[in-house]
Amino acid sequence: MIEIDGSHGEGGGAILRNALALSAAFEIPVRIFNIRKGRREPGLKLQHLTAVKALQEIAGAEVSSVEKGSQEVSFEPGKIAGGKHRFDIGSAGSITLVLQALMPALAFAEKETELELVGGTHVNWSPPFEYLKEVLLPQIRKMGYRGDVELVRNGWYPKGGGIVRARVEPAGKLKPLKLVERGELLRVRGISVASNLPEHIAKRQADAARAVLPQAEIEVKAVPAASPGSAAVLWAQYSGGAVLGASALGEIGKKAEQVGKEAAEKLKAEMESGAAVDEHLADQLLVYMALAEGRSEILASGLSGHAKANAWLIEQFIKRRFEIRESEGKNASVAIGE
Repeated sequence: MIEIDGSHGEGGGAILRNALALSAAFEIPVRIFNIRKGRREPGLKLQHLTAVKALQEIAGAEVSSVEKGSQEVSFEPGKIAGGKHRFDIGSAGSITLVLQALMPALAFAEKETELELVGGTHVNWSPPFEYLKEVLLPQIRKMGYRGDVELVRNGWYPKGGGIVRARVEPAGKLKPLKLVERGELLRVRGISVASNLPEHIAKRQADAARAVLPQAEIEVKAVPAASPGSAAVLWAQYSGGAVLGASALGEIGKKAEQVGKEAAEKLKAEMESGAAVDEHLADQLLVYMALAEGRSEILASGLSGHAKANAWLIEQFIKRRFEIRESEGKNASVAIGE
């Protein structure tokens, strides 16, 4: 059994999520302790608990007794069965973060997996749904990943209630990914969405984003939800297959114009970096690179402390090591191979 100190580095929930995914994919038992030890509310929150319970059910795992606030989990996986499952986080906890624990493992399931997840779809400190669909999925599909996601209903803080459906077919194995040259800019796309708010909110967000990125094609939507909320999510597509993404969420006291401008300025900075992978995507790709056969390499606009903690975690499960080269200009090359 691999022992993982969950307080390593930034000590966030990503260490738990990736440890569970790798444990299930490699069929290696793991014990994670000091989970989120340095956080204001340490231990498992509802979204982390949902990830544990979901993988326990899908992978037929034996799991130590856990509840909200638990700071230790022992996870002994069986075979990843696939099948149809529904999980309700019970709060506005992030659906996309739960999927971070499930998706890598589901590539190695015995049969197709169909999921329905209930919770938050656009939540602080997590990828919004559109980032998952438009930025992450296109890259891992190049590796042979066979999956898709559908947004049924938006879910915002504090009530959640959003619904995402996901379908993943077994891949058997993943191919290496090389994403170091992005090519020419093809288009900038995005969505500006608001729920239970005046109709002009989403339009003002989009207008502010286009003031920074005039070429952006932004869909403006007003959709129902259990709680009010708004978001601007943007992504830039390149001829070499690269997709860079950025987002911003509305909140009480934050003007719609600020939301749109913030998302656009983040994406503009990524576009000006010259990198083929944005900083957040680099973090999410590491686990797939480790699961792939052969040598993978990406050029990212930066490598966060969060990503470095994930690289450390992944290296506890495999014999290979990440090769990380950070330039003075911030861009980082990350590779892993045989």
